[in-house]
Amino acid sequence: MDETADEPPTSAVLLDNCHFSQVIFNNVEKFYVPGGDVTCYYTLTQNIIPRGKDWVGIFRVGWKTTREYYTFMWAPLPNDVHSDTTVQQQIQFKAYYLPKDDEYYQFCYIDQDGVVRGASVPFQFRAETEDDILVVTTQGEVEEIELQNKNLRKENEELKASCASLQKQNMDLQEDLKKTQELQNSLESLRSNTETLELELNSLKKENKCLKELDDCREAELHQLKEQLQKVTSDKERLETRLKTALDHMDQLQSQVLSYEKEVENLSHIDHDKTEQLESLKEENRQLRMTRTQQQQNRDLMKELEEQKHLFQILQAKKDEADEENQKLRKENDGLLRHLSQAREFSPFSVVSQAQAPIPAPGVGGLLFGNPYCATGTNLGAGTADIPSLRKCPMCNEVFPEDIETSQYEAHVQSHLLECSLCNETFEKSNKQVFEDHIFCHGLEEF
Repeated sequence: MDETADEPPTSAVLLDNCHFSQVIFNNVEKFYVPGGDVTCYYTLTQNIIPRGKDWVGIFRVGWKTTREYYTFMWAPLPNDVHSDTTVQQQIQFKAYYLPKDDEYYQFCYIDQDGVVRGASVPFQFRAETEDDILVVTTQGEVEEIELQNKNLRKENEELKASCASLQKQNMDLQEDLKKTQELQNSLESLRSNTETLELELNSLKKENKCLKELDDCREAELHQLKEQLQKVTSDKERLETRLKTALDHMDQLQSQVLSYEKEVENLSHIDHDKTEQLESLKEENRQLRMTRTQQQQNRDLMKELEEQKHLFQILQAKKDEADEENQKLRKENDGLLRHLSQAREFSPFSVVSQAQAPIPAPGVGGLLFGNPYCATGTNLGAGTADIPSLRKCPMCNEVFPEDIETSQYEAHVQSHLLECSLCNETFEKSNKQVFEDHIFCHGLEEF
């Protein structure tokens, strides 16, 4: 037997139901020499998927079930179990586990369900003979052997016929067994259905009893409900009369509500008109306040401009006086220069004095002996320089030279102002909206 302790899976499947072509055994010898290992070669076709419990056994020829194996080996799994091509495999049986007689044996591939998937041609375990033995028999022995063969053939035919009959009987018995099992299953199903129906019948009887009791209760409740219905009907008639009275009263109230709603709507329209008038007056008041504020600002600006004009006139008068005094000083200086030149013409020491006297600085008033009013002129110029420039626009801060005419300066300042043709009030051009509101107010006063 095999060296493993596990028993292989077997079955009592009939040989007619086996598939011997799914595994093909190759290179099977007619006989194997006893005492040596035997290698079994086989091919797995694409019609079989090998599994872990498949095995290859050695069976004596004439076996009936897969339990009649002599020895076995577990079939190794190929690398690709789900391959679509044929796979070559081999197994080696050890000599210790092989048969020792010279009976005929064969290899069989059994899957893990115990079903035969392939079988080899028969072979023997015996030593190879060199020459065949010539056997000489007599005519009587030959006749006897022929008679035996004839009897054996006849017996074989009878056995085949009996086997076919037995197989037919077996098939009939199997069909009868199937029918009996089907009938038994149907009988069991009918029994279970009967029991279920009996339980349902008992349940329905109980329900029917409960329904009868419930029906009696419902009849009593129906009688009470009829009495209550009569009471409700009388109450309904009484309430309908009250409802009719209430509806008439409600119609009167609705007519009053409609008149009130009309009055409220009229009042709301009047209130809305007054609200709009109030808003308009508020807006007009705001604009008048803004206009008044702007007018006050313009008055302040004009007042400041008048002060600037007055100050400018004062300073202009001072400048005119200083110019007149300067003219007088220039005339006196010219007279002194002429007097000094005449005195030099009549002096005998003029040449010597001119040679010995130091040359004065040419920048002091342009005089040879200096300007006797140098300090006075210097102080006058300083006083004039100390007077700030009044030629600066109060609107745009533009500075003008001192010798610009007053009319030009006033024209520039006036260009920044807008004058009302009705009241002669002036506004800055930057506040044009205030000026337009002011004109609009004059238009409202006309109306």
